[in-house]
Amino acid sequence: MNKVMKEIISTLAYVLGVLCLTWLVITFVGQRTAVDGSSMEPMLSDGDNLLVDKITYRFREPQRYDIIVFPPQYEVNTYYIKRIIGLPGETVRIDLEGNIYINDEILPENYGREIISPDKVGRATKPVVLGEDEYFVLGDNRNNSMDSRSPVVGNIKRKDIVGRAWVRIWPLNKLGVLKHQ
Repeated sequence: MNKVMKEIISTLAYVLGVLCLTWLVITFVGQRTAVDGSSMEPMLSDGDNLLVDKITYRFREPQRYDIIVFPPQYEVNTYYIKRIIGLPGETVRIDLEGNIYINDEILPENYGREIISPDKVGRATKPVVLGEDEYFVLGDNRNNSMDSRSPVVGNIKRKDIVGRAWVRIWPLNKLGVLKHQ
């Protein structure tokens, strides 16, 4: 009987250790999330599964063009995946030709799937001044994305960034680390 009890206690300790390690990894290191929608096409597609790196931003600040994960203000149990365009302290504006300006200089980037149409410029028709802890984000599918151009999403606070999209883990034909173009 004593040998059986030791085996049960050993097994329970092992299972508890695995559960604690899993909780630590999911809470502090990374988590899986799925893409729902087409706002990040062509980089990410509906149904893609990603690993979100939660640890990098503990050691460095988010950078322009990083793809980040954050919860929107008015939706529970939902996360948006968007690309950082504007950094803290910058001024972002989009003209009616779809050009993105950072501090009155055109942003040289080619992540957008298409040119932003005039009816999709949103609140960025006027200069958007970012606070010292705010980021301006856009989806790569610029004409089909709910992002910082909308007052519903607005500027993203640093404290709200869960992490950065790091590795696509599914579907298998797209397996790989997400890289800047």
